[in-house]
Amino acid sequence: MKLGLGLYRHTLKREYYDFARQAGCTHVIAHLVDYFHHGDTNPRDNQPTGDQYEPWGVAGDPSRLWTVEEMKALRREIEAAGLTLAGIENLDPAHWHDILLDGPQRARHIENVKTIVCNMGEAQIPVLGYNFSLAGVCGRVRRPIGRGGATVLGMDGPADKPLPNGMVWNMVYDTNAPAGDLAPVPREAMWDRLSRFLEEVVPVAERAGVTLAAHPDDPPLPTVRQQPRLIHQPDMYQRLIDAVPSANNALEFCVGTLAEMTEGDIYEVVDRYSRQGKVCYVHLRNVTGKAPHYHETFIDDGDVDMSRVIAILQRNRFDGVIIPDHTPTMSCSAPWHSGMAHTLGFIAGVLATLQRQSTADVIELSAPSSTGGKSSDRRGDTYV
Repeated sequence: MKLGLGLYRHTLKREYYDFARQAGCTHVIAHLVDYFHHGDTNPRDNQPTGDQYEPWGVAGDPSRLWTVEEMKALRREIEAAGLTLAGIENLDPAHWHDILLDGPQRARHIENVKTIVCNMGEAQIPVLGYNFSLAGVCGRVRRPIGRGGATVLGMDGPADKPLPNGMVWNMVYDTNAPAGDLAPVPREAMWDRLSRFLEEVVPVAERAGVTLAAHPDDPPLPTVRQQPRLIHQPDMYQRLIDAVPSANNALEFCVGTLAEMTEGDIYEVVDRYSRQGKVCYVHLRNVTGKAPHYHETFIDDGDVDMSRVIAILQRNRFDGVIIPDHTPTMSCSAPWHSGMAHTLGFIAGVLATLQRQSTADVIELSAPSSTGGKSSDRRGDTYV
């Protein structure tokens, strides 16, 4: 497993790369969407955390796709800092909103995504994370209720306020949209939109050498802003995987979101999908409670035993990147950095411990037993 850090458009610069290296990271997941563009909801000293209903900002230029040249330049910058660019997370709503909405520009937006995937392949960036959702991430509240009064994200009930016209995936794509709200979309219609998206884009991703990695719905509720959610219980991931069977149709596996779901055992869920080899990369954060009433915690202080989660991933030979998606902010002059450093240190410590245990197991297995044979697997676990 590889320790990584997710960096946003405003943090894709050398000082953050150096911080990642100093914290023990080897990989970066980059966000090219500017979630702060013409928006004042997100704190400028943090990553985008959003608000209950306000949009994060205005989507980018619909006529300007991410080019091979800019992605190669980003990869070179990150490599010059001693890191590897492991993937890009999220598409700009300006480039694909009518895929989600099944709108009049759908065909052009499918070509947009295909072009971006091909450009990523040419730039040697192997993963594209995405979230097939109309409402996106919303309904959050920020409160100083973490350990020691740390500020954490959470949810205090359903987020039912309708989604305004001109807004999708938490961003405004049309500043001149007519007044009113988007009519609720039938759930099966959204599944059809997702299936068609995968059927058209996965073959292109296969040829480009890029894996599409789907994030579960955050927050995981049946509906948010009166629009359906597709991956709000763990079993629903399987439907997405089975829609287009391919090694390039995989999961952006958010443990925190999965733990917020009202069904399933988180350890069984981690085991099930990692045994299938469908976990592309992992978001690791801890929570307490279930949607729609939960709050995030420090990684060592929630309902989930994160050491056990990482051990399951190792047992099932997961060799991808683990990143904290977001963390509590701490009471100091660098609240984001300190929260991230705490989480990264915890993950690094668990990985080091598991590696030592694995090495000891290999040594024990290779040593002659008292009967001249190999020592047995006393635990019944799969060795890694």
